[in-house]
Amino acid sequence: MPDSQEEPANLGSATPPEHPLRWRMLALLSLATVLSLTVWFSTNAIAPALEAEKGFSTGDIAWLTIAVQIGFVIGTMLIAFTNVADVVNTRKVFAISALLAGFFNAALVFVPGGFTTALVLRILSGIFLGGVYPPGMKIISGWFLSGRGIAIGVMIGALTIGSGSPHLLRSIFVAQWEITLYLSAGLAALAAAIVYFLVQDGPLDVPARKFKPGYILETVRVESTRLVLFGYLGHMWELYAMWAWLPAFLATVYGTKSLIGDSLDLASLVAFLVFISGAVGCVAAGIFAEKMGRTSVTSWAMAISGGTALFIGFLPVEWNIVIAIAAMIWGASVVADSAQFSTALTELSDDDYRGTALAFQTGIGFLLTIAPIRLLPVMADSIGWGPAFAVLAIGPALGIAAMLRLRAMPEATAMALGRR
Repeated sequence: MPDSQEEPANLGSATPPEHPLRWRMLALLSLATVLSLTVWFSTNAIAPALEAEKGFSTGDIAWLTIAVQIGFVIGTMLIAFTNVADVVNTRKVFAISALLAGFFNAALVFVPGGFTTALVLRILSGIFLGGVYPPGMKIISGWFLSGRGIAIGVMIGALTIGSGSPHLLRSIFVAQWEITLYLSAGLAALAAAIVYFLVQDGPLDVPARKFKPGYILETVRVESTRLVLFGYLGHMWELYAMWAWLPAFLATVYGTKSLIGDSLDLASLVAFLVFISGAVGCVAAGIFAEKMGRTSVTSWAMAISGGTALFIGFLPVEWNIVIAIAAMIWGASVVADSAQFSTALTELSDDDYRGTALAFQTGIGFLLTIAPIRLLPVMADSIGWGPAFAVLAIGPALGIAAMLRLRAMPEATAMALGRR
């Protein structure tokens, strides 16, 4: 059994940023993130089956997606206000949360009831996913100082692949939607085991701290961290609404086309490739941010993603190859900046309450996502996908303004080893 957070692993005499275990820990934690995040969009991936077998409407599917966001906000805010990620061993928080998130996801199959029951189960899944993502970033930030942006970029890339994995599972098990839910639960349980038994606390981790509820106010009060939060909010306005509804848009483009008989549903496969593109974008952004600075990379990523949002929905459906390429460009850019916002916050905030700051940032970001996730399908039904997606560009525009303001501040030199 791993040691407690109060007694970090014995790391020898190597300097912390160069410790040889850090890449192994990054690989293990990234794998665990991929596996546990398969829970997130599982209901979106099996939406056609839920509509056909349970009588759920498109609006119901939207609320099941929002339910996860609501639960996630509750989970992250509980962590933020109680300082759990800084008071309790972070690996234990991750492992227990992944296990329970998977259980409540699988419960959609065997727990009797209709839409209300499904809504409650998705909220519970979201609450425990809140104990996976921010704590995971805190764990890996304890292993990296130099290259932290790349490391967290890999982590967010893993989150992106995990979030898109249900679309791959659904493309394979088209007629057996229950398997998608059971597999995602099993993968989350495997993630819990990996983090609990194989992942160690890093040399840059800090001992457990005392409960300090006022630290959240400090994060908002300081202008540099406040601007990071504003930039992150602009990014989040676009990201999860795009992730939630781009697959539905792709379904209108590709219909029921499959690559192999009744298997490998084309729309689901393209949707998964969009998420894979996002993972590549996260890693690439992490590499560039270490050389160009975080404010530059986040601004460029939001410019590309916001620009794509303005036109992709207006493309003729007959241009299915062009749409697929545009969707993958959007997928790569829309999440590329995510890790850099998180990394910037770890660089500008108090190390003792790094987990609290990350949980708070994540919580308010996901709270904002509820509005565009609910708004987008309503707009798509009434005025079409073009205007609906274009509204998402508002977030990146405001996010760029916040990042350029931050870049001009002296405090920005604390990011990316002085590269701002």
